[in-house]
This record gives sequence, C-alpha cells and structure tokens, in this order.
Amino acid sequence: MTPPSTEVAALEVDLHTPTSKRRKVVDALFKLFLWVSLGTALGTLITILVDLITEGSTRLNPTLVTNMPSARPERAGIQSAIFGSLWVVGTTALISIPTGVGAAIYLEEFARKNRWYNRLIELNIQNLASVPSVVYGILGLAFIARGFLSFGFTVLTAALILTLVVLPTVVIASREALRAVPNSLRQGSLALGATEWETVYRQVLPAAVPGIATGTILSTSRALGESAPLLLVGALTFVTFNPEGFDSPYTVLPLAIFRFISDARPEFRPLAAASGLVLLLILLGMNSFAIFLRNRYERKLR
Repeated sequence: MTPPSTEVAALEVDLHTPTSKRRKVVDALFKLFLWVSLGTALGTLITILVDLITEGSTRLNPTLVTNMPSARPERAGIQSAIFGSLWVVGTTALISIPTGVGAAIYLEEFARKNRWYNRLIELNIQNLASVPSVVYGILGLAFIARGFLSFGFTVLTAALILTLVVLPTVVIASREALRAVPNSLRQGSLALGATEWETVYRQVLPAAVPGIATGTILSTSRALGESAPLLLVGALTFVTFNPEGFDSPYTVLPLAIFRFISDARPEFRPLAAASGLVLLLILLGMNSFAIFLRNRYERKLR
C-alpha cells in the first residue's frame, strides 16, 4: 500500500506537469473571455441607457403618456401607442400561453414518441422558433388580414401574428419546465392510484409552474418589441385614439418610436428617446413580474 505522503508528492508533481499548466492557462483565458463578454454587454446597455436618458429627459413627463400623437412635437404623446401595445400584447398572451402550455403538456406527457406525426410536430416547432418575424407578417397579411379569414388590419390580426411569432418559444420553454420535474413525482402519484391526467394536473403542472411562468412571460414580452410583422398588416404610425376592441385599428410603441425618429425635425428626437425609455420600463416590469411569479411558486413548493 502506497503511503499518504507518497500520494501527496505524486499529486504535487502532477500539478506541475505541462498538461496541468496548459489547463490553467486555458481556464484563465476562458474566464477572461467571459468577463470581457459580460463587460461588453453591460457597457453597451449602459451606453444606450445613458444616451436615452440624456436625450429624452426633457420629454420624460406625464404629458408624454397622457397626450395623443400630434404633428407638433411640443404637444405629441404616446397614449394611443401604449394602449395599443397593451391590447396587442394582452391578446397575444391570452392566445399563446394556453395554446403553448397545452401543446407542451401533450408533447411531453401524453404524446407517443414513436408516432411520425408527433416527431413531425416537434421538428416543426424547433424550426419555427428560428423563422424571422417578418415572414410571419407576410403570412398574416396573406391569410389573416386578407385571404379566407379577412380580419382586416385590427388588434386581433396583430395578436394572431405575434402569437405565431412567440408560440414556438412558449412551447419549448414549457416543455423544458415539465421535463425538469422528477419522474419520481409522477411514479409516486400513479402508484397511489391517480390517473395520468390527475398526475399531470395535480402534481407535475404545479411543480413546473415557476419555469413555465418565467418562460412564457419572457417569450410574450418579446411581442412588445416587435414591429416588422406589424408594419405589413397595417399597424398605423399616427393614431389619435385608443383601441376599443379586437376589431379596432391600432398602433404600438415600436412603431411610434420609428415615426418619431424618422421625422426630419430634430424636436422629435427627444420624444423618441423618452418613448424608448417608456418601452424599456414596460419590458422591465414584465420581466420583474416573471421573476416574482417564479420566486413565489418556488417558495410554495418548498
């Protein structure tokens, strides 16, 4: 039997071999790369925020959110864009979250993996998650705004198109949350006499709620910043009224910012910067709500 002192000496020798030194150098370079990447991302974000605050602070006041758009920059506001964004994103959430979570439950808990149509569905979901959003705008223009549905250029049309954009991400995030639930929880529920549906509804789904809530809200918040698909389906950039229903014309915050920044008059640039800050605050609120839900349900599960 080798004495402990001999093993320690062998380990010390091994730590000073060229291979060990090379590993230390690689680890140090990798850590440096990570820190540089993090610093670049944070530096870019801070630069954008400072630029927006510096340029838009003069217009960041209550009149910005209470006034309607106007041709006069001193009287222009974004009330219709805020309400239009809330209508569109809210309707998108009402459609995409139940549909996406239901599809994830079916694919992860009930679907037979050896069936060709289930494999086809999974393949299409993975592919659709990487399709540019403008393609969905073209399809929405052809089949939802016009075509056999003919919903026109309305809030419902925009919500259906944005649902197509975020639905694959909602399904993937929900499936990952369901997959993270231990199989022992399912097996224990089934062993006690619960049916497969009761196991999913009463055990698996509550355990997966933190991950599902975080993934779905973050996916839905992506719809708030989309503008390319909505340009193709008649999202107007100058609307002086708030939407009153699913069949109302609308505008959204990204398009209002686009209108302000593309105006030749320099007086609209502070307005565009202030509107960008409002959009960032709304996104921050949605992301904070996702974190709150996740933490709240994680405490309940403990």
